[in-house]
Amino acid sequence: MKEPIDVVETRNTLGEGVLWDDIGGRVWWTDIQERRLHRYDRETRDLETFDLPERLGSFGFVEGCGKIIGAFESGFAFYEPETSSFEWLARPPHGAGNIRFNDGRVDRRGRFWAGSMVEGEGPSAGKLYCFDASGSCEAMAHDIAISNSICFSPDGGTMYFADSPRRVIHRYDIRPDGRLSNRRIFVTTPPGAFPDGSSVDSEGCVWNAHWGAGKLVRYTPAGKIAETIDLPVSQPTCMAFGGDKLDHLFVTTAREGLSEQDLARQPLAGALFVYEVAVPGLPEQRFTVRA
Repeated sequence: MKEPIDVVETRNTLGEGVLWDDIGGRVWWTDIQERRLHRYDRETRDLETFDLPERLGSFGFVEGCGKIIGAFESGFAFYEPETSSFEWLARPPHGAGNIRFNDGRVDRRGRFWAGSMVEGEGPSAGKLYCFDASGSCEAMAHDIAISNSICFSPDGGTMYFADSPRRVIHRYDIRPDGRLSNRRIFVTTPPGAFPDGSSVDSEGCVWNAHWGAGKLVRYTPAGKIAETIDLPVSQPTCMAFGGDKLDHLFVTTAREGLSEQDLARQPLAGALFVYEVAVPGLPEQRFTVRA
């Protein structure tokens, strides 16, 4: 088992959506179920926590300001942690009371993508949305149970996406206008390993968190396994490249659904783990605002 270079014992119920801020030099992530946003400085080990008005599934940084754009449980909004200012941007109808937003990321053209998910029983009524600087919010894919693994190739021409219960990560071609086409299977994960959050490194390889299996897996652009990292917890959720050289992998994890016996075996469940990797990542694109 590869040893982490840092562990932040936050005991998150459902840590998710981790991102590295290359301007501020800090890592951010959300604890969805506790309605919290965390910000951590590895140099000072200072951890700040912001309470949120709704559960936050995922977010992106906004160019030119201190705001984030968030996929909150009921819609898209700007949120500024320092002032707690909050501005709704779009609240597309979910169609059922047990649907909320989940995974998301800003693409290489500065648009924010986020998908919704079904909590508990019910039809696969989730959707994948694209929100752009014009304020357009359009569903680009439908019939989804749990949206995850949203990430983009270095050239921005490919999007990776998973409907987690189906254990398949798909890849799509993205046209400049954001339209998706040519869906095909990228990888199928093993039984008991559900594809959660993903990130793409500078060689175009896709790192994916295997929820339930306690692994991070690096896939080549051809879908072959190039590397794995075993974690001391069973529910990794997402990862982001960070640090001065973007060669640190920040990994969020969850305690949600674990029994007392599970937690006794996994005392670090819900922590943020940091690993050093050989191939660096890419800077996170910021959401483009209209001039």
